[in-house]
Amino acid sequence: MVEITSSPRRAPGRLTAWLKTPWTVAAGLLGAVALLDPAQLGAVARFAATALAGTAPYILFAVLLLAWLKATGAEVLVARAFEGRETRMILLAALFGGLAPFCSCEVIPFIAGLLALGAPLSAVMAFWLSSPLIDPPTLLITAGALGWPFAIGKAVAAVGLGLFGGFVVRALSAGGALSDPLRRAKSSCCGCGAPKPAAPHWRFWTEAERTRIFRAEFLSNGMFLLKWMTLAYVIEALLVTYVPAEVIAGLVGGEGVMPIVVAALVGMPAYLNSYVAPPLLAGLMEQGMTGGAAMAFMVAGAVSSIPAMAAVWSLVKPRVFALYLGLGLTGAVIAGMLFQTL
Repeated sequence: MVEITSSPRRAPGRLTAWLKTPWTVAAGLLGAVALLDPAQLGAVARFAATALAGTAPYILFAVLLLAWLKATGAEVLVARAFEGRETRMILLAALFGGLAPFCSCEVIPFIAGLLALGAPLSAVMAFWLSSPLIDPPTLLITAGALGWPFAIGKAVAAVGLGLFGGFVVRALSAGGALSDPLRRAKSSCCGCGAPKPAAPHWRFWTEAERTRIFRAEFLSNGMFLLKWMTLAYVIEALLVTYVPAEVIAGLVGGEGVMPIVVAALVGMPAYLNSYVAPPLLAGLMEQGMTGGAAMAFMVAGAVSSIPAMAAVWSLVKPRVFALYLGLGLTGAVIAGMLFQTL
């Protein structure tokens, strides 16, 4: 009797959650095309399916790589970047920020543990600024959608932004401008703390628990990427089909700094996630967006994405959070300008 009476009360919540999934949004967009412009439905669906099929090998390799990193426990290597001299920590934190196989949720307790152990804010800021921009799966997805030159440029921008932010924070801290930067209470959303001081176990298949982790990570990340990439390519197809090229070119096309600045400012609120952005930008670039503007959009958007901002906001005071956003926006414009000149 309890199950019968309680199920209807839970149903609206389940229905709402289902309606918010990328699958439903993608289906809804295609349904809208079918109702409003049925003649274009086939072209839009074919564009999205062809683009998704072309990226499928990158998705598969990315999922396998991420599952392997998790199963082997390779994330403990990142903790070693926060040992030694401060300059060395900044350099390694910016580099490993792009290699760490952490979700945005896991970054919070990871950094909280490092701060508790005395890691300087400069190195933490370097990690914070570089980690949302790139990781092995995102690198592959970006290469599949925008090509290897753009993907490599984004990786270089991630490390460069981390170094830029780390050394700026170091200079400000030396002058006393960032005294007492941390909140008193450290929050955690995953229930995991700083990495345990253990070495990775590369032959993960020899242990049943690590094999289970590999399988679970492969399935969960595979479904995550597939649903978001499906939505991304449907959006790209709609952009290419319905948004006039001259509109995009007028906003973020042409030479000079202004299109790059506009792209960075638009990217901060408009960015979805690192898996949707590359196909979306591919569509915008087909319509006239410059490479520099696309780079600025991606860098600024990744830094200001909700998970990335939550990881910073949960641990530092508002003035440090504002500095994080300012460094991200400035770095995005610089990255866009440099990429534009190449």
